[in-house]
Amino acid sequence: MKRCFFSTVPVVLVLLAQLPVRAQEGRETDPVASLAAALSAACRANETQFENYLTADNASAFRALPPDQREAVLKRLALSDQTGRPLLSSDDHDHTVLRCTAPEGTAEFRFGAARTRENLAFIPVAVTDGESTEFGLVRENGGWRLISLGLVLLDVPQLSKQWAASELAAREDAAISNLRSLEDAIQTYRRAFGKLPDALAQLGPAPKDQISPDQASLVSEELAAGSEGGYRFRYRIASGAQEDETAFELAALPGDYGKTGRRSFFVDTGGKIHGADKHGDLASADDPAIP
Repeated sequence: MKRCFFSTVPVVLVLLAQLPVRAQEGRETDPVASLAAALSAACRANETQFENYLTADNASAFRALPPDQREAVLKRLALSDQTGRPLLSSDDHDHTVLRCTAPEGTAEFRFGAARTRENLAFIPVAVTDGESTEFGLVRENGGWRLISLGLVLLDVPQLSKQWAASELAAREDAAISNLRSLEDAIQTYRRAFGKLPDALAQLGPAPKDQISPDQASLVSEELAAGSEGGYRFRYRIASGAQEDETAFELAALPGDYGKTGRRSFFVDTGGKIHGADKHGDLASADDPAIP
């Protein structure tokens, strides 16, 4: 799932873990070093170190957030769903470059020149896909602390709510896409074997050159098991379909209502998707259609 922290409103590589202890305590005299350390802590999913680069009020609010929301804040800032390894370097203009390397890929942050005015500093940052924003920092308690992201003040509780809503919307979109993938796989199975599968498990991966009606290699292992991206998927041959063996229904419902999704989805026998907030229960053909 691609993330973008802008959506709200190289050189010898050095492991950040090898930097002096002082640089991990939020007391850097250089705002660029502080921002690099904050994003590095987010990359490592290190909540304690990240707090060092928040103002006192935001640090207190951050600690009070539920664990999943603290995790979501760090993931959004690091642009990664997984814990990464931060690497610090410089470009040809001696500007800081930070790479957060995780199993899913690498996010690259290219810092511009800082603009410092007394106790405030503003640092432009561009990421791998070319998007850019400006971080604002304020000097507090002997170090530089994050106060803004683009034109948005860094209000941790409010941002966590906005980002959580964005995450839910992305998971719901992914659930719809997975329903379409399952629908296509079932139709492919029917054309290949002359019947509908009895269960989603029959669509799963097969050993090399051993595709069969029991292992058709049409979807991922997760989808074949009925769970992917925080959603659970159900399949059944529609009532009265035994004669033509072509009618089926699919459903998707959040595995953890309110955290992995709010809306439930249903694919009727005509292939139309319906969806609504069912508080974790199944959707049906009576719910609104989704274009």
